[in-house]
Amino acid sequence: MENKNLEETYGQAAQAIVNSKRCVALTGAGISAESGIPTFRSKGGLWEKYDPAIYASIEMFRQDPSKYWTIRGEFIRNYNNYYPNPGHLALAQLEALGLLRCVITQNIDGLHTKAGSKRVIEIHGSLREIYCQKCRKQFIAPDVPEGTPPYCDNCGGVLKPNTVLFGESLPPHALMDAQTESLNCGVMLVIGTSANVYPAAALPDMARQQGAIIVEVNIERAFAGVHFFLGEKAGTALPQLVSEIKKLI
Repeated sequence: MENKNLEETYGQAAQAIVNSKRCVALTGAGISAESGIPTFRSKGGLWEKYDPAIYASIEMFRQDPSKYWTIRGEFIRNYNNYYPNPGHLALAQLEALGLLRCVITQNIDGLHTKAGSKRVIEIHGSLREIYCQKCRKQFIAPDVPEGTPPYCDNCGGVLKPNTVLFGESLPPHALMDAQTESLNCGVMLVIGTSANVYPAAALPDMARQQGAIIVEVNIERAFAGVHFFLGEKAGTALPQLVSEIKKLI
């Protein structure tokens, strides 16, 4: 079902989305790389520089939260300086056209929401929301107290973003919603993810087993058995895909 001609592949993928009207997107760090946010596992990614067992595990956070804030504090305090790229905007546009049911994202940067997507399932949480571990007071990025780590200005408790660290369970409602959408979609767009992190990596297989068409947008192929592979950056591929869809509707 794959095509050697990339232009033809775009056209056929667009037709599948228009025919289905039950499309969902699964996104990973690759879609945000074009917004200047480092990926995790790819070459030059965050985990090449920082051992996640030390800098991003809940066990270590409880022992020494400064490790986590060393690698996350700058992003959180400069949150308003990061912007969605054309890939994020294209997905928001696809939702506005009534063809995309939701975005399931592994990302914690909040850029899908910034781009205008209305239904975003953040299965790993979000850096936008920061909570005091003692009194549960909420802070919204970039407005957090100074310090590495910062402490609550209400009770002095340690602050932690509402994200899933290694050793923590995924938010059950978000995971359930993601699985339900995957099982009931007609097309799944798989964008910028390495397919290494479970349970998110299992979602395309769940969709395919229920008869969904899988469209992968990645610089390098990560999934086996996709129906259409668009081997370009998300910021290039997704606007082109939306353009082809508009020709059909």
